[in-house]
Amino acid sequence: MKKLLKSSLLTLASLALLTGANAKTLENGVLKIATEGTYSPYSYHDKNDALTGYDVEVAREVAKKLNLKAEFVEAPWDAMLAAFDAGKADIVFNQVSITDERKKKYDYTVPYTVAYAALVTHKDNNEIKSFEDLKGKKSAHSATSNWAGIAQKYGAQIVTVDGFSKGVELIISRRADATINDSVTFYDYINQRPNAPLKIAASGSEPIYSAAIVKKGNEELVNDVNKALGELKSEGKLKEISVKYFGKDISE
Repeated sequence: MKKLLKSSLLTLASLALLTGANAKTLENGVLKIATEGTYSPYSYHDKNDALTGYDVEVAREVAKKLNLKAEFVEAPWDAMLAAFDAGKADIVFNQVSITDERKKKYDYTVPYTVAYAALVTHKDNNEIKSFEDLKGKKSAHSATSNWAGIAQKYGAQIVTVDGFSKGVELIISRRADATINDSVTFYDYINQRPNAPLKIAASGSEPIYSAAIVKKGNEELVNDVNKALGELKSEGKLKEISVKYFGKDISE
């Protein structure tokens, strides 16, 4: 009887924590997570082709807190958001910056990353020395990324690409003048390709916060994920994952 009662209480506790997930997710015991899989060091495949990265590990830990199996849905940025909008995933963990425009369409969890913008150009480019110098220049970005929004704000002409790596390829081949991303992504790229002819021409001073997104109105899932992220933070797990990939804590 005691064992049965204990088992029942554990089941109720698990269900209480999972109130935000939709019925299908609950039934299957799976949290479907949209991510790019090509965005190092946040979401990428290692030398053994295993999906890994800061966002991927954070997402797995959140799913574990919710007693769900993490299942990833991978696609380039714009296709990833389209898949999420079409109901192919429950949540997105992929350095989604918090913007007023996105708040109209999605609900955000609490942020788990703080970053600063880096304006990247060819190392021989002496014309672009500040964000203001982007006016009239070609800047390579995923079409719906917040970085593209920043470039447009400064008058840049957007050249659409699938992610940061494709963007810098255009800069190296001189088919684009610049791109914007966070400095961590740039230094990770340079660490893997030390001879790439690139530089940071300017850095932003305002922090940019990134969080997971869920469908608008799914407050219960947001609350459940927020609780899980809060526990990961207080337990030091977020810091541990961050230090593993960046050598420092970028979660706050």
